Amino acid sequence: MADDDPRTLVSTDWLAAHLKDPDLRVLDASWYLPDMKRNARAEYEAAHIPGARYVDIDDLSDARSDLPHMAPPPEKFMSRMRAMGVGDGHQVVVYDGAGMFSAARIWWLFRLMGHSDIAVLDGGFPKWQAEGRPVEDMPPVIRDRHMTVRRQAHMVRDVTQVSSAAKLGDHEVIDARSPGRFRGEEPEPRAGMRAGHIPGSRNVHYASLLAQDGTMKATADLKAAFEAAGVDLAKPAITTCGSGVTAAILSLAMERFGKHDHSLYDGSWSEWGQFPTLPVATGDD
Repeated sequence: MADDDPRTLVSTDWLAAHLKDPDLRVLDASWYLPDMKRNARAEYEAAHIPGARYVDIDDLSDARSDLPHMAPPPEKFMSRMRAMGVGDGHQVVVYDGAGMFSAARIWWLFRLMGHSDIAVLDGGFPKWQAEGRPVEDMPPVIRDRHMTVRRQAHMVRDVTQVSSAAKLGDHEVIDARSPGRFRGEEPEPRAGMRAGHIPGSRNVHYASLLAQDGTMKATADLKAAFEAAGVDLAKPAITTCGSGVTAAILSLAMERFGKHDHSLYDGSWSEWGQFPTLPVATGDD
């Protein structure tokens, strides 16, 4: 089990001990790909951790973009959080119904907006339920709290910046998708996407960072997984995936073992894979 850190990852024991703290806010950030055939909101309404608010990743996004759930403007983030009663001075814990899949995206989004007092629940809702801990189906009581946003532009990268980094080789671009998708051997879940990866990128499948119970591996094992994939940890890192969700698991893992110079390619393969003018590599190269 990972060491508890309210800025990265906390255990179910930690959350149970702090669940009634007045300045704790719990968020259910469950989100699933269509082929998972799960309804995140319906599952939340049926059962969630007491006091948890449901945050919709697709709603908490930039409506002006055609790409899926791109980071929202700071004003929209601030407005949505205030409507959920989440604001300055709160310690936030975010979880999802898959164990460790989409919650890290919200962790990263809070960090992007200048809030570091947020942690992912290690093992998520499946571990919480498996331990027989309390759940409820009641909506939380919302009390408004002002939220200050200070967007940290260095934490996000656009397609032009990633293209430059890939050409220059001055960053490590790290892809969280499965090895089959990375090599171009498996079809993409979204229509119109080419198969393959950004040339020069490394593949660290997000699932390789998790133990069998869905918790994140020990920090030494996390670091070893990146090194085994050929990642030069001396270079700044850019994480990517299909649409910027599981890339955040890589960002969280690096933060856990002390690598702080990382950013996330928000458009990820949903953007790169649709433009024929951008180069695509296949296989392990």
